[in-house]
Amino acid sequence: MIKRGYRTMFVLALGCAAGGAFARGPWRANEGNTPGWPLMSPAERIEHQARVRGFRTHDDCLRHRENHLRLIALRARTAEREVAGGPDFCAHLQARTDQP
Repeated sequence: MIKRGYRTMFVLALGCAAGGAFARGPWRANEGNTPGWPLMSPAERIEHQARVRGFRTHDDCLRHRENHLRLIALRARTAEREVAGGPDFCAHLQARTDQP
């Protein structure tokens, strides 16, 4: 029988060794990685996160990002605010190979 402390260490080591999504956990949208976060409703934030998590390829995600940035730029102009482009929220897919 494995003691509780060793079991926890084993699971953590397995997660680190596995790399990928298991070690990092699922991608989460937030104000640090999603341009225009304050200009989105809570429902839009949830939908955005689900869409980005659902992409299988970096290219598909980039197309969504372009559309998202256009929408946010329009909202920012309407609200007379500035929004920077921000980090690439599709970067988590860059290391993955395109899968059918």
